[in-house]
Amino acid sequence: MSTKRIGILTAGGDCPGLNAVIRGVVKASWQLGYECLGFLKGYEGLHDPVRYITLTPKNTTGILTQGGTILGSTNKGRFAATVGVQDRVDLDHDLIAGVAKTVEQLGIEGLVCIGGDGSLAVAQQLHEFGIPIVGVPKTIDNDLQATAYTFGFASAVACATDALDRLHTTAASHERIMVLEVMGRHAGWIALHAGIAGGGDVILIPEIPWTFENVCHKILDREAHDKHFTLVVVAEGAHLPTGEMVGEERRGAQARLGGIGPLVAREIETRLHREARCVVLGHLQRGGAPTTFDRVLATEYGAHAVRLIVEERFGEMICYNPPEMGSVPIIEAVNQIRTVDPGGPAVQTARALGICFGDCDAGHSPFMARVAAPEVATAEEVELDAEFVLDMADAATEEALESC
Repeated sequence: MSTKRIGILTAGGDCPGLNAVIRGVVKASWQLGYECLGFLKGYEGLHDPVRYITLTPKNTTGILTQGGTILGSTNKGRFAATVGVQDRVDLDHDLIAGVAKTVEQLGIEGLVCIGGDGSLAVAQQLHEFGIPIVGVPKTIDNDLQATAYTFGFASAVACATDALDRLHTTAASHERIMVLEVMGRHAGWIALHAGIAGGGDVILIPEIPWTFENVCHKILDREAHDKHFTLVVVAEGAHLPTGEMVGEERRGAQARLGGIGPLVAREIETRLHREARCVVLGHLQRGGAPTTFDRVLATEYGAHAVRLIVEERFGEMICYNPPEMGSVPIIEAVNQIRTVDPGGPAVQTARALGICFGDCDAGHSPFMARVAAPEVATAEEVELDAEFVLDMADAATEEALESC
């Protein structure tokens, strides 16, 4: 009897929790009698040259708390399926055929791809070719459709929040304006959640247009209330008031975003003549051990990915919509990012606390709309009501006289 095998790979950018997923897949597959093969450097290990290692509960012991991935990863090379948001690049037919041959020769009954939007776009193309593959959503940006949370997001937010906690004390000590630039690409989830958790005063995200005038007004308003420091959190993908994005265009690949933080700090200094400093977290948000939430979520993703393979539900991605761990077709999760709802509960919470998003609604609580103002009757309505009351009184008097 031939050995049953499951393959696994980590593709795209790294993030905390990748090793936890690997461990979850390995332990769950071995419980069912499957051998587990881990392909090295993402999809590149699947073809010419094929590179993999056998994963066991023994050689994956202790990786639950480790950052990064023991299999290695890459977001470059022959398997780049996207060059921007919603832009698909069809992979070479011979390349996919080579992957199919590898899967067949190794007797792999199902392949687990752990990745974000671009990596899962590759998985979709492999699925369309007939390769048995399932997806696990991974990105610190939390911008994948169909799932409430991607693992790595909570760890990135924890890193950004810790940075804000540290910036708060130095900003208060020197009465400075501190600007913190965080990752997130075209979605503002990290900036929003870290800004709330870390006591930010201004949050600038791609989903809400903003102006420097409104940001400066918030800073001056804080000074008027004897608060002589301000924490500004800006997402790397936040558009400038002119509509432009700050970053580096790269031929045949997604633009490398970043640099808006220093720009915001300089502009504030120029306009207000106040000292402003900027910190760019960058890849610090991708490194380190995963939080407990991400460890649990990643482990669940790994175990349920094995379930999809056992049930032969290929071409699907595990998704977490509390409290359920379900799945959706990969095609529904890629090529359309999940962005922050400007009217959603998290934004409403921030506004209720007085956090400024750099737009015209700064300083106004969203809860005021929920308190209905008493209706003031017009003069005509008052007159009609009075006539109605008099008519009712006359009718009652006539009825009383008739009864006598």
